[in-house]
Amino acid sequence: MTDHPRDRFDLIPDAAAEAAFVDALDRGRLHHAWLLCGPEGVGKASFAYRAARRLLDAAPDPARGLLGTRPDDPVSRLVSAQSHPDLLVLERLVEGGKTKRNISVDQARDLPEFFAKSPSRARHRVAIIDAADDLNLNAANALLKVLEEPPERGVLFLVTHAPGRLLATIRSRCRRLAFPTWNEDRLAELIARRTGVVGEAGRRAAAMAGGSPGRALALADGPVVEADELARAWVAAQAVDRAEQLAVIDGFRGAEGQARFDMLMERLIAAVRERALETEPGQGSRWAELWTRLSELPDRTSGLNLDKGDVLSGALADLARTKAAVC
Repeated sequence: MTDHPRDRFDLIPDAAAEAAFVDALDRGRLHHAWLLCGPEGVGKASFAYRAARRLLDAAPDPARGLLGTRPDDPVSRLVSAQSHPDLLVLERLVEGGKTKRNISVDQARDLPEFFAKSPSRARHRVAIIDAADDLNLNAANALLKVLEEPPERGVLFLVTHAPGRLLATIRSRCRRLAFPTWNEDRLAELIARRTGVVGEAGRRAAAMAGGSPGRALALADGPVVEADELARAWVAAQAVDRAEQLAVIDGFRGAEGQARFDMLMERLIAAVRERALETEPGQGSRWAELWTRLSELPDRTSGLNLDKGDVLSGALADLARTKAAVC
């Protein structure tokens, strides 16, 4: 299990972004709203918490980067405990064990009240929206009202994986910071330092991560690597062993069954995509068509409450038909 962004202290998402923020802060030209843009998992939320701790007057720790602070700093402890009075975080709520699909307008309406108050412990009040993509339309409009009247000594951080989907009026009122993907060497170094996974396993996790440090750390987990190896073996094999298939389906039962299914389907889809890209055009089109069909299955399975074992069996049968067609 990887740390929540509020508990990450040794991950520097992007040095250029941190330098731009610190420069604005030091020159007294701190913008009231920052749009943190980039693919999911590249450290945008980690940056938001790092910047928030600095604005909330945590003591700097240069050994951890320009925005570095120590985990045992009193401010850091309050942020990690989600109890700092000058920090408000909006994210999707979890009710009954399920995460809601959106950040509601009721949550967004907490922003004006929060910023209407003076800071109680720090020089600033800070709000983090993780992610702004999750705001429903009414919530987005409520946020816009705050942006139109910037709060005194208030700073907002809007995490977004797809800024083009946000209201143009929101984007125009924010200063944008872009967070690029990481190269595989940097990801492998992070994996080794944070998880101790080195060698081929670490390099494979780095390659699977698509440039995302958060994803790389999750993929370094043993079960993910095992699922990837199994998926690759199924794509490469002449036929899938029936007993092995049934054993895997049996693992879909119980509390961890959904996670195992999601993990395996994700790696199977990735393995088929890789085969589509590697195969010559004539045969590659059939693999690409299979990739498209498989990519639709996870959402259909969840939305229609389909049996996970039946879905996997159908996917493997489709895989077998594709192999037969390209032989």
